[in-house]
Amino acid sequence: MTVIIYHNPDCGTSRNTLGLIRNAGIEPVIIDYLKHPPDAATLIDLIVKAGLTVRSAVRQKGTPFMELGLDSPTITNQALVEAMVAHPILINRPFVVTALGVRLCRPSELVLDLLPQLQRGAFTKEDGERVIDEHGQRITHG
Repeated sequence: MTVIIYHNPDCGTSRNTLGLIRNAGIEPVIIDYLKHPPDAATLIDLIVKAGLTVRSAVRQKGTPFMELGLDSPTITNQALVEAMVAHPILINRPFVVTALGVRLCRPSELVLDLLPQLQRGAFTKEDGERVIDEHGQRITHG
């Protein structure tokens, strides 16, 4: 099964998501969406299949969101999509696509619901949080 990740290598959540995919023994198709952004139709498809609104798929932190005036409640979905295509840093990440669905994997553990294979061993996120134990089982916190 093909797994696709729209990845930003500078993003810790994206790197953790990629790590969890690989911990299941899967080498995904990696799309560096900052260098190869999806077109508007693909982006809308990802957002819809992930069950999101266009506005919830826009990244604000560390982007030109405010400078472009995208915080205005009168901005249309079409204008937001056009801004995301023109400035891919505005696309929230990472989107992951598998035969089981599409998800914006924030937090990174959301990818576990999309993977057809179990985790092969322990996994600790970059911030030190253990999310998979040595038996490949998800650790629940709380």
